[in-house]
Amino acid sequence: MTRKVTSGPVRNKERTKANLIEAVGTILKKDGFASLSASRIAEEAKVDRRLIYDYYGGLEGLVRKYLDDKDYWKTGQEDLPEMIENAKNDAGKKLALGVLENQFDSLINNEEMRRIIAWGVSEKLPALKELDLNRERIGEAIISEVIDTHFAQSDKNFRAMYAILMGGVYYLTLHAKMQENTFCGLDIQQAAGQHEIKKALGQFIDFIYQ
Repeated sequence: MTRKVTSGPVRNKERTKANLIEAVGTILKKDGFASLSASRIAEEAKVDRRLIYDYYGGLEGLVRKYLDDKDYWKTGQEDLPEMIENAKNDAGKKLALGVLENQFDSLINNEEMRRIIAWGVSEKLPALKELDLNRERIGEAIISEVIDTHFAQSDKNFRAMYAILMGGVYYLTLHAKMQENTFCGLDIQQAAGQHEIKKALGQFIDFIYQ
């Protein structure tokens, strides 16, 4: 059987698109989102800036694609039914803890993710709003289908308690990497400190579900 050979133009287009995405990340890590521009990205990727408009419709489209590719909890609508069904086994307890732990690991280990979160709370941009709303829609589907029923007769407000835990993960990871200081005596840049935070997250989830 003759091996199918990808044509040069198609291969080059995909390589160029990958280079543009990588250039966004490189600039982000060096100088932050304020430094992003079509000309700067094209220069970093070593391509004609017109390709940003040809492939992504402009800078905003490229940034949206970058954010979508880098999202630490990338879940599509097609995955929701299975996630919801699996979560029903324990009223969403395992999933709730897993999301917090994955969020913590992604942010503590990935500078781009931390900058995206920092940018999201300091700038009003459609691409960031869209990314945030997508996460919210997925979370709402799971909470309303699985978790709300479990807590219907409880005096505990799962949504409020979980919001505080998620917000804490955001802040602790950003503080640890940007200020490089301890927090309440814990060095979250070190494995021992990270272990203690994740252990505490598990204890909080246990308490919420008691």
